[in-house]
Amino acid sequence: MASRLDDSFSALSDATRRGVLEQLGRSDASISELAEKFQMTLTGMKKHVGVLEKAGLVTTEKVGRVRTCRLGRRELEEEAAWIERYRRIWDARFDALDTVVEALKQQEKIHGRRKRG
Repeated sequence: MASRLDDSFSALSDATRRGVLEQLGRSDASISELAEKFQMTLTGMKKHVGVLEKAGLVTTEKVGRVRTCRLGRRELEEEAAWIERYRRIWDARFDALDTVVEALKQQEKIHGRRKRG
């Protein structure tokens, strides 16, 4: 599973690859069309598509001279679960910090009143 998460997050870490996924979410496209849309070389786009394909996020099919890309069948459930675990940890930490900050504010109010009086 760690390798799968590594592949997914590596693929998603690049803005161009995220853009390719968004584009393929709207419609299938050839590598040439994607390269043109993202203003890059065909070789560069092939590399991006290869990373997405390795992660299972994109599939390609070659018909004649055209390689068509589409979204892969794999969903990001494991990745979403991993992110959710860490979101809960951070939420708990921020809640604890809020508690400390509120306690300090209360102490400041009490000590502030004593000094004035």
